[in-house]
Amino acid sequence: MRPFFGLIKKIIQTGIGRTRLIMATVGFGIAMLLMLLAIQVHTDSNQLLYSRKNQNETADFLLINKQITNAMMGESAKSEFTPEEIADIQKQPFVEAFGFITSNKFKVTAAAPGDLHFYTDMFFESVPDAFIDVKNEDWKWNTGDNTIPIILPNDFLNLYNFGFALSQGLPQISQETVKALPMKITISKGLDVQEFSGRIVGFSDRISSILVPGNFMEWANHKFGDGTVTAPSRVIIKTKDPSNPVLVKYLNDKGYTTNQDKIKHSMTILIVQTIVSVIGFFGVILFLFALLVFSMFIQLVVVSCKREIQLLVTLGTAPRQLRRYLMWQFIPLYVITGIVALLILAGLQWWASNVLAANKMFIDPMLSLVTFGAAVLVLLLVYLVNQLNVRKYVGEVS
Repeated sequence: MRPFFGLIKKIIQTGIGRTRLIMATVGFGIAMLLMLLAIQVHTDSNQLLYSRKNQNETADFLLINKQITNAMMGESAKSEFTPEEIADIQKQPFVEAFGFITSNKFKVTAAAPGDLHFYTDMFFESVPDAFIDVKNEDWKWNTGDNTIPIILPNDFLNLYNFGFALSQGLPQISQETVKALPMKITISKGLDVQEFSGRIVGFSDRISSILVPGNFMEWANHKFGDGTVTAPSRVIIKTKDPSNPVLVKYLNDKGYTTNQDKIKHSMTILIVQTIVSVIGFFGVILFLFALLVFSMFIQLVVVSCKREIQLLVTLGTAPRQLRRYLMWQFIPLYVITGIVALLILAGLQWWASNVLAANKMFIDPMLSLVTFGAAVLVLLLVYLVNQLNVRKYVGEVS
């Protein structure tokens, strides 16, 4: 028995058998590496998009309105969302929270008393407090209060400081100065006029609008408005991924618009997903070729030893012993190749995590459990396929 097993081992390790074995092993290793790489890249992309370490709060909220066309000019009702459209937006899978943006139905003017000589028409809007990124104890209003807390967009102050002020030779002002400036707010509807003091309590990076508390807006619209309830022309949503291709396609199909800067990465995500899919596809193709080469190699080994196998079986050697011996010639190759592929991938993962961390993006430096699980499943599949091939070819010659 030992001389025969030695003969089989010699055939495996030399000549055509050795070349085919090396080809099968290298092909299997590359295929396994590509498949595991695709799985790990998918896991890493999810971490970059959805993990708390990489979340960007200002990118999670989108203000949505309809695209204004020439046909809609002069007909403001066409820019409003119908109840059916609102319900359709709310049920979309990418919407985590939904809110209305309420506009004023009255005239608003702002003036700075004293020597500042500032006067302008303006507008107010309100959103649910859960969507506001400014946290301030003064952000509240009760009926009878004469002071209105106001949140300005940061872009408003930036436009003044780096645009208007520089071009007109005026002094630039800080947020603290703006908050300290007195402001007279006049609200009117026909002959009904009421004055308030306005106080800037914060600056928003999330919502580009002049915001007042929702209960003030409700009170003022009721008192100074015309009594009609109009549908909103803008809504705000919270979404996990503003550049989600599904979200971007939905907005385009419906003719809705939002801050394009927040959804500009949609094409990048599609490209990454396509690259990952292509890598995985080629990994599967190479894996199938590796299985084919292993199968051909096993057939070659068995055919080369056909006479010896038939003689040993005739002398009473159990085919099961022959199959077990052949399998144990290949199992170490599977395991070693799988370990090498995982080590290479682990090195790439550690390197990628350091490179991304330097750019304030974070992924786990260790391979995911899904990747390890996939490696185990691949090795089990290769084992089962080759066990079937060994059983088939040994059975044919014996």
